[in-house]
Amino acid sequence: MSNGDIFVGEVIGTAILILFGAGVCAAVTLRHSKARASGWVVIAFGWGFGVLAGAYTAAPLSGGQLNPAVTIGIAVDTGKWDKVWVYLLGQMVGAMLGAVLAYLVYLAQFNANVTLGSGEDGADDDGPTPTLGIFSTIPEINNPVANLITEIIATIALVLPILAFGLTKGLGESGTTALVVAFLVVGIGLSLGGPTGYAINPARDLGPRIVHSFLPIPNKGTSGWGYAIIPVAGPLIGGALSGLIYNAAF
Repeated sequence: MSNGDIFVGEVIGTAILILFGAGVCAAVTLRHSKARASGWVVIAFGWGFGVLAGAYTAAPLSGGQLNPAVTIGIAVDTGKWDKVWVYLLGQMVGAMLGAVLAYLVYLAQFNANVTLGSGEDGADDDGPTPTLGIFSTIPEINNPVANLITEIIATIALVLPILAFGLTKGLGESGTTALVVAFLVVGIGLSLGGPTGYAINPARDLGPRIVHSFLPIPNKGTSGWGYAIIPVAGPLIGGALSGLIYNAAF
């Protein structure tokens, strides 16, 4: 794979991932969305389908890694680091692009996120909706050590199986690897996503957080930069540990 193919593939694939992921969060979170308050299960499946669509789209060009933690895990296992920077750059650009696209899809809903007002049933609604959680993760309890541990373990639960899937010959031959990974992401969201919102992907969290900081969203609130290191460091550590574990055990 050429550097150009890798970059383009990762940009497109990661943009699709974030479009689906931030899109489902916006659908569930924002007022005047038909999917409002449809719940955590919907969010988990939305992210899983985003992985499915993004990975299959990017696979012919870059292999569809879409996640710096996966890229680092593979590099630690194989010792091949020469193209890592291309993957990481493409993933970050794609994550930012996907966040902008999700914002444009829900532009009217974001613009309606203004002040306390009267809903269709004549009752007052609950006022402006916090928007950072649409783009990036926010811990349910702000405990940096616990949050970091959660992200490390959740990322190992993602990356180590992905590395092991390479040993399962039938998956590669049938082309169903991305499908299995998509369901893995859904499972992680349902089982391990409660404490932090399961970033498990530095680009997925940092790219949209940067976009959130400059988008003209009414009443958007803070971009949470005090927490931003956790969903970057935790997945990177988890990815590296996955590569080491896989190399030692398999």
